[in-house]
Parts: sequence; C-alpha cells; structure tokens
Amino acid sequence: MSTKEKLIKRLLSLPKDFTFNELKNLLCGLGFIMSNKGKTSGSRVRFQNSERKIVIDIHKPHNSGDSIRETTLKNIVNALIKSNLIK
Repeated sequence: MSTKEKLIKRLLSLPKDFTFNELKNLLCGLGFIMSNKGKTSGSRVRFQNSERKIVIDIHKPHNSGDSIRETTLKNIVNALIKSNLIK
C-alpha cells in the first residue's frame, strides 16, 4: 500500500490527530498546489487543483498542535469524494 493510499485510509477514518503535514502531503499527491492567499493571509492556506477546478481553503492549525479540526476534515473528505479523487 502506497503512502498516498495510507493517508487516504487515515483521512477517511477522521482521526483527531490528522496533521497539517499529512494533509499537505496527501493533497499535493492528488495534484493540488498549496499557496498562501497573500501577504496578509495569516494562517489561511489554499490548496488548488487546476485540472479538476477544485479549491480547498483552510486555516493552518496553530494552537492545538498541528492537528486539523474534525469539521474541516469532513469538509475535505466530502470535496474529494464529490470530485472523484477518493472513494
């Protein structure tokens, strides 16, 4: 099982300790490009897949360690399933 497949399986389980780095690695592996939205973006990060015309905007975690919030993970999973990038 590849690293990307392991990350997808882990994401689908909605773990409380899914890190920003894991998310970044997974989305980049699915063809997304990460960018800050500008000099004043603060912790806002954009992942964009031009081929599929998908944009995922999130806040990079800073207080609760490096873990992504469960609601954010659910939204990401729904977007990836809807765009047929994961099953």
